[in-house]
Amino acid sequence: MTINIGDKAPNFSLPGSGGETYSLAADSAAWTVLYFYPKDDTPGCTTEAKDFTALAEKFTAANCTVIGVSKDTVAKHDKFIAKHQLGIKLVSDETGELTEKYGVWVEKNLYGRKYMGIERATFLIDANSIVQKIWRKVRVKDHASLVLEAATALQAS
Repeated sequence: MTINIGDKAPNFSLPGSGGETYSLAADSAAWTVLYFYPKDDTPGCTTEAKDFTALAEKFTAANCTVIGVSKDTVAKHDKFIAKHQLGIKLVSDETGELTEKYGVWVEKNLYGRKYMGIERATFLIDANSIVQKIWRKVRVKDHASLVLEAATALQAS
C-alpha cells in the first residue's frame, strides 16, 4: 500500500510508551508527525529521536504531536526513552499492521543481503487526518528541523 499527499491517513490504536494507547483520532485537534524508524537504540534511530525531542516544545507550540513507530515492544520503547531521556511518544507496531498500511515495510539491501524492514519515513498529518507532507528514505541529519519548518509553514498557509 502507498500513501500519497492528500490521502486520508490510516487511523490506528496501538500500545505505546508509558503504558498509553495512542491513536491518530485521539489527537484530532492537533497535527501529527508520524515517523517510522527501524529499531530502538541504534545510532540513526537514537539521533532521530533525540532531534525530535530537542524540538518537542517547538512542535507543541506548532500544534503538532510527534509519534515514533517501530516494531519494538513497549518495554523496549520505555527503556529507550529512559536511557536517552526522550520527550516524544513511541508506538509499538509488533504485528507490522501499521507499517504495512503506510507502505513503509519494504525490501532492503545491506551488503548484498536482501531483507524486509522499516523504511525510515515521516508523515505530516493535519487535524482532519489528511496527509500534508511525506518524507521517504529519510536522512536523519536536520530531518526534525525540516519537519518542524514544514509543519509551521503548512499551518500558516
